[in-house]
Amino acid sequence: MFIVACLGNPGKKYKNNRHNAGFILGEFLIRNYRISVTSSSFHAVSGKGTIQMREVLLLLPQGYMNRSGVSVRAAMAFYKIQPERLIVIHDEIELPFGVIKKKFGGGHKGNNGIRSIIQEIGTPDFHRIRFGVGRPDKPDTAVADHVLSNFTKEELLQIQELAPAAAEMLISILTAKPE
Repeated sequence: MFIVACLGNPGKKYKNNRHNAGFILGEFLIRNYRISVTSSSFHAVSGKGTIQMREVLLLLPQGYMNRSGVSVRAAMAFYKIQPERLIVIHDEIELPFGVIKKKFGGGHKGNNGIRSIIQEIGTPDFHRIRFGVGRPDKPDTAVADHVLSNFTKEELLQIQELAPAAAEMLISILTAKPE
């Protein structure tokens, strides 16, 4: 089994925020792969399903971005999942809007969700799918204000168009041959 943790902040207030790119992509995965998200275990909304014949636990932590690691650690401990079977989908300000990249390991680059996961599980060695939300357009806009601002309607439509590419990256990680 793999854990696919989609990061964001809970609640209607944050629904379309840039910081919720992980939740938005997670909702696409739920719909596209018909994952029944019914559990509220691990301080998260979660559900088990199958993606490309691989069992996954899709996890949407509900403790706000900076507490994401608590949910991830609890689910990993319960299912005895090793970090190399953790895939985190999150927003990335270092990438221009709409650019999607995967990586394994590395630092948190200021993302408090990734920082929390690294602190809670004790290693940065897990997979990430990073969705670019870009940096603030105006130099005097704080990064926190930028990531907590809403996507435009056009950007939300683009995310739905880009979601299949993010799903393909996820599948490439799920189906990679172990070394």
